[in-house]
Amino acid sequence: MKCSIVKKLYMYILLFSISILLLGPLLWMLSTSLKSMQEIVSFPPTIIPQKIQWHNYIDAITSFPFFRYMGNTFIITILVIIGTILSNSFIAYGFSKIDFPLKNLFFSLVLSTMMIPSFITMIPQYIVFSKIGWVGTYLPLIVPSFFGNAFHIFLLRQFYLSISNELVDAAKIDGANHFYIWFKLMIPLTKPALITIGILSFNGTWNDFIGPLLYIHDEAKYTLQIGLQVFQNQSTTQWNLLMASAFLTLVPTILLFFFAQKYFIKGMDLTGGMKG
Repeated sequence: MKCSIVKKLYMYILLFSISILLLGPLLWMLSTSLKSMQEIVSFPPTIIPQKIQWHNYIDAITSFPFFRYMGNTFIITILVIIGTILSNSFIAYGFSKIDFPLKNLFFSLVLSTMMIPSFITMIPQYIVFSKIGWVGTYLPLIVPSFFGNAFHIFLLRQFYLSISNELVDAAKIDGANHFYIWFKLMIPLTKPALITIGILSFNGTWNDFIGPLLYIHDEAKYTLQIGLQVFQNQSTTQWNLLMASAFLTLVPTILLFFFAQKYFIKGMDLTGGMKG
């Protein structure tokens, strides 16, 4: 009994230490965003601001078109999430519930694409999008999401495999086609997995820097990540305002994970919690 209590105590201490280590940069960002520039450059550095400067946040969002960039980022992110959920769930349904020749071979080829670094395909993709006149628009950032992602396909396929084939067979007997079965049966039953890939897609798109840097040249179309970089590259960087802007950029990601974490945990369970 005593040994068990000691083990739990050690575990809690370890988890607490790791949490502090991971939250350290975030807390330092928040602290810096509430300081004056004089306090930021002072030595020794202070962890807790001597005088909290709440107006830094107002100054930050008025120093550059923060809300315009946020709106641009939201538009891209929402469309990417829609494309990710629709395309990957439909492809995963085909690999899990439809029998066709060489299915396992094609699925292996899909998984093999995860071994290709994205930087290798970056230049060929840019050339293709340039040839068809998409450079300077949001299309290169949105359209690829409607063609599937190997990891998301794999995750959803594992969920679909955990759903009894008898449900699919019963739907076919009632006259349902594969599109109806996927949309009306599979999507509602795999909500945790869909929310999981939605969260992953949101995080990746919201924080994407390379994509907008390559394809967006018009300042009015900048995303938040590009806007923050431009703001940082000004002749005299105001670090308190930059940290305030960066913290505001993180808020949607933090809130999304906070409210959807239970679905995220369920979604990462590859068994899907169902047995056929």
